[in-house]
Amino acid sequence: MAGITAAVLVVFIALWEGYKALGQATGDVWPFTDIPLPVSTSDSAMPHVWTIVSALFQPASAASSQTLLSYYLEQTSVTLREAAYGLIAGSIIGVVLAVVLRELRFVMRGVLPWLVISQTIPLVALAPIIVVWVGGAGFPSWVAVSVIAAYLSFFPVTVNVLTGLNSADPIHIEFMQSINASRWSTLVRVRMPAALPSLFTGLRLAATASVIGAIVGELSAGTGLGIGRAILTAAYYFSIQPENLFAAVLVASLAGVLFVQAITALEWVALRKRNNR
Repeated sequence: MAGITAAVLVVFIALWEGYKALGQATGDVWPFTDIPLPVSTSDSAMPHVWTIVSALFQPASAASSQTLLSYYLEQTSVTLREAAYGLIAGSIIGVVLAVVLRELRFVMRGVLPWLVISQTIPLVALAPIIVVWVGGAGFPSWVAVSVIAAYLSFFPVTVNVLTGLNSADPIHIEFMQSINASRWSTLVRVRMPAALPSLFTGLRLAATASVIGAIVGELSAGTGLGIGRAILTAAYYFSIQPENLFAAVLVASLAGVLFVQAITALEWVALRKRNNR
């Protein structure tokens, strides 16, 4: 897995630098045509990879000796904490919803379409509403960020756990019926273990969504902390320090990857223990 990740990173860097070299050589047009390239390859719009990386080791500001990397990691830890709270809350809600939808079919027919509709609401429109509601209830701004992360997290968990609950081996279900086991016993002893792989599939998707939700939430909540606010600040100064914005996005992306990899590691441990029983 690490080798594949490294290979993808190398390919991405090669494509970035190759595109930039092409634009610099042709004057930002496709070779042998007058058709402009979609993105300018000037240093102000598309810095070299090494310029972006070197910016991480420069001071974050003229008044501080803290490096930009250290500052971004500090802000990213805030975002990941908010995303983790949202992921936990969203996962609990998702699992409970999946069980209810599985066991109460009439609820599924009435509720599932509305769950789908809830995911079509633009987050940029919904986030400020959540911030106002949560703030009006007297909670700190980071709670609103976590609520937004939970909102994006619960749906993939719900859908995947529901699929897993319905994928239990029919032979095992028939056996539980033959011994007159209760629906609760069948759920706990057969359906829940069968849904475990699907749960982790949903958690991986939810982990990505929770980080995105936390970053968007920070932009709306005005927390003053988090990588989302750092990205917004870097965007303000993009015209004079474009590499700082790309560096912030790079750190946020790598943090998101590590967040998902943590779920993958947890999945490996959980399924390994189950398979060894």
